[in-house]
Amino acid sequence: MDSRLDLLQQRLGHRYADAALLDRALTHRSFGADHNERLEFLGDAVLSLAISSLLFERFAGSDEGDLTRVRAHLVREETLHRVALQIGLPEVLNLSDGESRGGGAQRASILADALEAVIGAAFLDGGFDAARRMVQRLFGETIVSTDIDNWAKDAKTELQEWLQARRLPVPSYRITATRGQAHAQTFDVECSVPALGLTESGEGRSRRIAEQEAARRMLDALKASDKPGSALRS
Repeated sequence: MDSRLDLLQQRLGHRYADAALLDRALTHRSFGADHNERLEFLGDAVLSLAISSLLFERFAGSDEGDLTRVRAHLVREETLHRVALQIGLPEVLNLSDGESRGGGAQRASILADALEAVIGAAFLDGGFDAARRMVQRLFGETIVSTDIDNWAKDAKTELQEWLQARRLPVPSYRITATRGQAHAQTFDVECSVPALGLTESGEGRSRRIAEQEAARRMLDALKASDKPGSALRS
């Protein structure tokens, strides 16, 4: 087996009995017919259940709403992209030459999909317990260190409230680009706060995901900047 795949399995904490499942999970549709989209579909559900189980154990005193919001943050594209980079998925993806030249190995949507497919493949290879152990290995540290109060609201709601508390107009969102075929599109969305002259972008497999990503980046920019405070004081 390729040494890169061997290293990946060490990082995942699971050695696939059926190596073909892992290979398929790492294969983008641009590479060939035996691609990872079905495994991604399965992995999305397995990841959600595994994360739900881990959160249920970790936050015994939290209600359904809080757990749902934290889960949404953990399974969003940005988080999956970050985990995929940490375990070295870009180095082992099977992409067409054109997709590779276009930077597909670093694209958030492709890496997030591939990570879900890898989890789906682990479920087929070793059952839910194996997949849950993998999810715990990949997300456990984040879950343990999470303060549920900091993740209580989705990014768009938090951004709107942040601005309204400072008597600033709510942000606006617009789609700037749509890529891919109808069944597998990626949306680029722009979030603007005209009163502060700020704009941030987000990308996702749906408009909602892209808007949340753009809002999260806007929040990060606002909280890291002195401009909002200065504007409020003036």
